[in-house]
Amino acid sequence: MNIDCAIIHGNVITPSRIIEQGCVLIADGKIVDVLDTIPRLGETVDIIDAKGNYVAPGFIDLHTHGAGGADFMDGNTAAYLTVARMHASHGTTLLYPTTLTSSNELLYETFETYQDAVRNNKDGAQFGGLHLEGPYFSPFQSGAQDKCYLRNPQPEEYMEILNRTDDIARWSLAPELPGANAFVNVLRERGILAAAGHTNATFEEMQEAYQNGLTHLTHFYSCMSSITRRNAYRYAGVLEFGYYEDDITVEIIADGIHVPSSLLKLVTKIKGVERIALITDSMRAAGMPEGKSILGSLTNGQEVIVEDGVAKLPDRSAFAGSVATADRLVRTVIREGNVTLHDAVHMMSETPARIMHVDDRKGKIRKGMDADIVVFDNNITILQTIINGTTVYTR
Repeated sequence: MNIDCAIIHGNVITPSRIIEQGCVLIADGKIVDVLDTIPRLGETVDIIDAKGNYVAPGFIDLHTHGAGGADFMDGNTAAYLTVARMHASHGTTLLYPTTLTSSNELLYETFETYQDAVRNNKDGAQFGGLHLEGPYFSPFQSGAQDKCYLRNPQPEEYMEILNRTDDIARWSLAPELPGANAFVNVLRERGILAAAGHTNATFEEMQEAYQNGLTHLTHFYSCMSSITRRNAYRYAGVLEFGYYEDDITVEIIADGIHVPSSLLKLVTKIKGVERIALITDSMRAAGMPEGKSILGSLTNGQEVIVEDGVAKLPDRSAFAGSVATADRLVRTVIREGNVTLHDAVHMMSETPARIMHVDDRKGKIRKGMDADIVVFDNNITILQTIINGTTVYTR
């Protein structure tokens, strides 16, 4: 086989170990071998000298709303491409564009824009499918979601939405709402990841949703119930169920703010790297200077303030998405979550790939996998991002 590219002299992060001064061979957008030594290479092979830096699988972001001044709710292809390029410069090679609660008309426009963006995305992180966040959420856990759009799932509505597109990869909902379990069953039958988010569910309501096919928790610790008292009796919530049920996966905004150091240590200790995905949940201000910004579309989104490395509602009563990037997540979870570099990368690549059932081709540096690779230094500063064997970013 003719080799197109060889990454040499890198500390290669594989699923089982880190190969010091390793070599990754690429052909036709795929990884064809991972070696401890550098083989004889032809003159036509593109050589990338990692110079002792880390060579890791590309980062996968399951939950992002925007970056670089653009949001997926802006309703135009340029916004999608801006977000894709910005996240690629921070090591993300695959992302799942995430919507906010909105009118159905705006949602349908988003479906058309997404397809056009996929066709025109040449130099940014790939799009893995849409993540619909809402509108079936609890008003008691709405966070920065616009309450005027919140409602219960109705078959006539969600079936129309599902029949409009094949691009929905996951859908976040509050499982305690009337009709939610029937909705979860429909999502399971269609191969769409059903996730609990912005929810006030009890442990028992979560258990029922899990039995119907809900397997993931959206931004763990953010906008979800914990232990409550009702008429003197205690009831466990979504957080407790997330810890109790081994097969439930969780995603965390590991910016050190949404989930502080103490809780990062707790969740990584109990759930383990196999069941945790790091997510940015980033809005348009990611990668931009602090100050005023907009969450959601520019035309009817909510004003937010970015300060202290996080986005907040203007009255500072709640966070409003994050301004994190994938490299920051890895850096933070190592520093504050008490995990190794190998485990941090696992939560940013292999685990999210498995959650979204794309781990047969994404999330690992291994023979036969897509050549989605990121090179970074000891501070997790991104030096190069490669997608399907093509370099899309160089520092």
